[in-house]
Amino acid sequence: SSHAGASSCSVEKGSCLIGAFKPLRAAIGEEKMHVAILAGDGVGPEVVAEARRVLEALHLPQMQFEDGLVGGAAYKASGHPLPEETLQLARRADAILFGAVGDPDCDNLERHLRPEQAILGLRSALKLFANLRPAKLFPELADASALRPEIAKEIDLVIIRELNGDVYFGEKGFRTTADGYRQGYDVMSYDEQEVRRIARVGFETARARDGRLCSVDKANVLETSQLWRDVVIETAKDYPDISLSHMYVDNAAMQLVRNPGQFDVIVTGNLFGDILSDQASMCAGSIGMLPSASLDDGKKGLYEPIHGSAPDIAGQGKANPLATMLSAAMMLRYSLDLPEHADKIEAAVAAALADGARSPDLGGSMTTAQMGDAVLGKL
Repeated sequence: SSHAGASSCSVEKGSCLIGAFKPLRAAIGEEKMHVAILAGDGVGPEVVAEARRVLEALHLPQMQFEDGLVGGAAYKASGHPLPEETLQLARRADAILFGAVGDPDCDNLERHLRPEQAILGLRSALKLFANLRPAKLFPELADASALRPEIAKEIDLVIIRELNGDVYFGEKGFRTTADGYRQGYDVMSYDEQEVRRIARVGFETARARDGRLCSVDKANVLETSQLWRDVVIETAKDYPDISLSHMYVDNAAMQLVRNPGQFDVIVTGNLFGDILSDQASMCAGSIGMLPSASLDDGKKGLYEPIHGSAPDIAGQGKANPLATMLSAAMMLRYSLDLPEHADKIEAAVAAALADGARSPDLGGSMTTAQMGDAVLGKL
């Protein structure tokens, strides 16, 4: 479908905001769609509220919402950032719309009780191993990018980040050295099955786009990365139609600024993907613009903006809700098999931007709710 203010949405690169990835769920028809709403902390409730308004404006009677506490809000209410009832809610749901977690009041808690452990726990418990983070510059936001417009306009890529391994889930702790010094450690590790699984997501995504996959690692110094590179090369034998390249992560960070147009799909580990996708967001205008999907093997997804809880602006109406709205569009497309409604949201966002809607991060002064109103008006 094509809409004013946005390109038609198909599987070709550049033809829609999200890029291409086949729907991961069979058609639901008129069956009930159960969406868990986990707004979280800081600006999370503000941006999720606007995304929910957009979803409700689509008038889908089969879509049902159920709210749950997560992060610092959950800890303050129940003593744990991921209460059992929230985890069970997430398990029951067809899809999860997530805001953000992080609360300065909880910074001194034991690590397993900190708000950020909630999102790690959800990824692990639900086996959400593949994180898709598309980055594409809206033409109207060329002046908001940190890059020169002629460079920024070339940004149209997807970063595929592995979510269940790496230093975030490896053995970690504190100890004292033989010399009496405090030492912290976090073990980075991947097994070949984990690498092969995420590599296939990268290859399939590249196949649906421009046929180019760049695997990012640090194989010159890390054994984990050497295994990563070896397994990606082995997996490439099943995808002779895909052009595979490799890049060290430090060079990839430089190239995202120097020449982002060279990338189509990037596949990388948990730590490197976390960093590179935030960098890509600023190249594309603002971290408040980039959505993401965290997917399992095809049945469920967790959808969230890539930004954090931003406690410094929480409650002030300054947060940009567009990334959360676009995450909701990804949810409709990938978990709920409603691509035509996803198109409508993306087109409405593009049209609102074309009419000059700007939150503070985009150089404007519109509040979170006013940005929501602007998109709803176009929808």
